[in-house]
Amino acid sequence: MLQTVREFLAQSISGPGSGVLIDAILLLGIALTAVITFFIVKALLYLLDSVVRNTATTWDDDLFNHRLFSGVAQLAPALLINWMLPNLFEETDPLNHWCRVTTSFYIVWAVVHIINVTLSNLYNALASRPKLKAFAIKGVFQMGKLISIALGAIVAISLLIGKTPLAIITTIGASAAVLMLVFRDTILGLVASVQLTANEMLHRGDWISAPKYDVNGEVIDVSLTTVKVRNWDNSVSTIPPYSLISDSFRNYQAMRDSGGRRIERSILIDLSTVRFLTSEEVDRLAADGFVNTETATGPHPHNNLTLLRRYLENYVAEASFVRHDMTHMVREMEPTPNGLPLQIYFFTPTTEWVAFEKVQSDFMDHVYSIVRAFGLSLFQSPAGSDIARLNQQNRSLV
Repeated sequence: MLQTVREFLAQSISGPGSGVLIDAILLLGIALTAVITFFIVKALLYLLDSVVRNTATTWDDDLFNHRLFSGVAQLAPALLINWMLPNLFEETDPLNHWCRVTTSFYIVWAVVHIINVTLSNLYNALASRPKLKAFAIKGVFQMGKLISIALGAIVAISLLIGKTPLAIITTIGASAAVLMLVFRDTILGLVASVQLTANEMLHRGDWISAPKYDVNGEVIDVSLTTVKVRNWDNSVSTIPPYSLISDSFRNYQAMRDSGGRRIERSILIDLSTVRFLTSEEVDRLAADGFVNTETATGPHPHNNLTLLRRYLENYVAEASFVRHDMTHMVREMEPTPNGLPLQIYFFTPTTEWVAFEKVQSDFMDHVYSIVRAFGLSLFQSPAGSDIARLNQQNRSLV
């Protein structure tokens, strides 16, 4: 039918320059047909879009949106033109060759655009789901876009120089070392992103700490080449994903999910104040509610350090701010030149930072204030006031 149109024009138009005029008319007809096809396909796709919007599910709303339908509508005229050209122009006509090359370029661009829009829609659909948005999958989709663009560029080059895409890929393979150098960070970032996602090492919203990079905060984005962390001072740090694979980092999200946050604090007891208490001192502690003489057992039940340790054990065991289903204890550590460390170890039922710090501070305030009641002293390095007091005592003795 299209060939008949060209023959009809050739019979109707004769004379010098008739060939150029016929080609111009055919090109104008092709352009008008492409424009009409675009609007027809676009209208049909918009009708399909209205059907998608009225469905009960939301996945189709995220995947099939206006951007995707617009890309498909832009591809339809190019496919029609590519089909019409061989029937309107001779195979040896230079105009036919350049029109086909131009149209093929446009088709390649439209296909790559549709693929990238589809990947973006799929990523947005996954990122908007509460159960899926935490996964670090952005880098995988970014790499998919890069691959589609690279393949599109290879096909476009092959159309331009008249070679097969396989020949272009073979040529690129010969310069793989140079490409590895140029795209080193991208390749390492992709591998690292896949490892972080597959092993569930990192998600958006996780609290991580990487002292080597001075990072301590919440992950706000994981892409192909960078991991963005909002530190607790509201600054933003960016580090390469492969740095988290090659170097160690700490992820506190498991602590948040467990519902218990650890308090592990030590006080330094001055060993020179550790002693046995008299009966009067024990009775005084019992009257104040610090000692239960009926349950005091052991080889040295009246040792002031023993009584302090048992008091703290009972205090922790009965406190409402302690997760009793998790490990809790009070223990003595190895003595040091600065005193004997007495460690208190337990978990709080809150993992929120401000609430946790309040519980920890209130508890340690109580510990510091109760030590003297047992006749013990905390060790600390001599201060200026201590030296001044000693000097004053020495002067009084002279």
